[in-house]
Amino acid sequence: MSDFQELLSILHLERGDADTFIGAHPSKNPIRTFGGQMMAQAFVAAGRTLDRDLPPSALSVHFIAGGDPALDLEFRVARLRDERRFANRRVDVVQQGQLLTTALVSYLAGGSGLEHGIEVPAVDDPCGLPPIDELLRGYEEVVPHFVNALRPIEWRYSNDPAWVMRDKGERLTHNRVWMKAKGAMPDDPVLHGAALVYSSDTTVLDSIITTHGLSWGYDRIFAVTTNHSVWFHRPFRFDDWVLYSTTSPVAAASRGLGTGHFFDPAGRPFATVVQEGIVKHFPGRA
Repeated sequence: MSDFQELLSILHLERGDADTFIGAHPSKNPIRTFGGQMMAQAFVAAGRTLDRDLPPSALSVHFIAGGDPALDLEFRVARLRDERRFANRRVDVVQQGQLLTTALVSYLAGGSGLEHGIEVPAVDDPCGLPPIDELLRGYEEVVPHFVNALRPIEWRYSNDPAWVMRDKGERLTHNRVWMKAKGAMPDDPVLHGAALVYSSDTTVLDSIITTHGLSWGYDRIFAVTTNHSVWFHRPFRFDDWVLYSTTSPVAAASRGLGTGHFFDPAGRPFATVVQEGIVKHFPGRA
C-alpha cells in the first residue's frame, strides 16, 4: 500500500462492541506511537458512536504515556451527552491495560451566526513550491526520522523547513506549510477531520525551536507533546490544498506552546490548533 492508503487503513477501526474499537499501526513508526495517529484514531472512534450527523466543534487530548507500535491500540468511548444539536464523547486510549491518552470530543450543530476571522498569510501558491522530498535531499543523515517517516500527507513549505533554515544560520518565528492528502478521500467528514487531526501534530512545535535558530537533527533537542487541542470552525475537505500557519507565543520552564491555524483554499480559517510540549535544548551539536 502507499502511505496514503496505509493512513486510510489505520483509520478504519475494528469494532469490538458498541463503544470499543481496536486500531492498528502502520508499517513505518517512530519509537513510540505517533501522537497524531493516536488522536486521529480516537477522533474516528468518537465519531462512529454518533447516531446523527453532527459536526465536530472541538477536540482536546492529554497524553499520559507513550504507545508501543508493536501492539494494537484499544479505544474505549464514553457517551457523555447526546442531544439534538449537541454531543460529547470521551475516548480513553489503552494498551495492555495502561491508559495512554484521554481525548474529549464535542459536537455542535450551531447554525448561522456572526462570522469573522484572521487574515490568511501571504504565501506562494503550493503548485510552485518544492515537495518535501526535495527539501530532505542532502539531509538524509541529519533528519533520518523525517526521511523514513510515513508521509500520507503532501507537504509544501512556503518557508525553509527547520533543517534548511538551520543550515543557513537563520531564525524563523513562524512556519507555513501547504498540506493535502496524497489521494482522493472518501466523502466522509469523519475521515477528513481525522486527516486534519493527524496532520495538526506535525510542524506545530517547529516554531519553538526555529525562533531560536535551532533544528531537529542538528541540535540536541528533546521534545514530547503533553496536550493538544483542535477547534473546528467550518466544514472542509483535506484532499484540497490547505495552509497550516503556526507560531509559538511562549516558551518557559522547559515547556513550549505552539499555535496554528488551518486556512481553506478561499483563505478562510477553518480550524485552530494549540499544542503544549516539553521542549529541552542541550547546547552542543547533536
